[in-house]
Amino acid sequence: MQKKIIALAVTALVSGAAFAQSANVTIYGSLDMGFAHRSDNVTKGVKSQNAIDSGISAGNRLGFRGTEDLGNGWSALFTLETGFAGDTGNLLQNNRIFGRQVFMGLTNNNAGTLIAGRMYTPHYSLALAIDPFKSGTVGQYRNVLAAGVVAGGENLFDPVRVDNTVAYVSPSFSGFNVTAAYATNAIEQEHLGNKDDARVYALLPRYTNGPLDIGLSFHQIKSSGTVIVYKPKITNWMLGGTYDFGAVKLHAFYDQNKLTSKTDAADGKKLKSFLLGATVPFNQHAIQASYTQGKLKEASGAKTYKAHQWALGYTYSLSRRTNFYAAYADINNKKDRAAYASVGDASYGGNGYQQGFQFGLRHTF
Repeated sequence: MQKKIIALAVTALVSGAAFAQSANVTIYGSLDMGFAHRSDNVTKGVKSQNAIDSGISAGNRLGFRGTEDLGNGWSALFTLETGFAGDTGNLLQNNRIFGRQVFMGLTNNNAGTLIAGRMYTPHYSLALAIDPFKSGTVGQYRNVLAAGVVAGGENLFDPVRVDNTVAYVSPSFSGFNVTAAYATNAIEQEHLGNKDDARVYALLPRYTNGPLDIGLSFHQIKSSGTVIVYKPKITNWMLGGTYDFGAVKLHAFYDQNKLTSKTDAADGKKLKSFLLGATVPFNQHAIQASYTQGKLKEASGAKTYKAHQWALGYTYSLSRRTNFYAAYADINNKKDRAAYASVGDASYGGNGYQQGFQFGLRHTF
């Protein structure tokens, strides 16, 4: 159960109790623990792996979310969210205290929401809503986008979070809204004179009405130096959505990344992927299935990476906040295995394994 702490003590000293009652903080979180078996590694001689893992279906987190009524329809808001490994107690996201999210801003029902800080990209928000596995377990779509450009621990062909960001979310007009975001440097702090910063431009128009949810995401990162040494421009487009028929929910997206660089042979590299999936709910049960494919081409046109993933999952809701899950995925990597897909999950990269089975429990509060 969410715990609401009314901010009385400090604000009462400053502005009086009546003002303090307009502010509140919610403590929330998620704890996910389970068992994972992985096999069929791309490296010959590497045996299968059995593990007690955490954050399998969704990353473990502890968060604080607050709002304050400012009057005239305006509210201040903030979110602080840390990620951790339940099996070891370690911090995640490169050992950041609030590595998952940290931002603050203002919101108004008629004017929209403006926030600044470290946050999820519009691209990831759309992909998360489309993936039947919600970017978790060995069935997640992200496994097939693993051949992207990695910097600062982030896969820039599948951008999840960005630092130093300001974002605006428009009000909804009959189900249609727009999210726009700009980051002065996507990874780490801005540099002296802004030299070598990796700037981000993102846009997501999205329509959600009844059973239909569809969006078109544009995400572009431009780097001028040291964070990504060959100064690329990476442009990502994703078109996708879901349609809920009641007895079955259909999922689909098409995603394309292109890298251009004036200083490296990687210029012209392209990664194209798509997902087709379905969710079948019945009572407290749900079955998920998906097929995901990714192809990477170099500037020469040579196909250096191609991966297919089949995934099947099951969830059982023990209560509104606790669920049991199980998932199986099989990946077929083709062409050059210098780039390959692995059966990772919400907290683990997969380490070259091409088959995986997991089950566990997740509790949210």
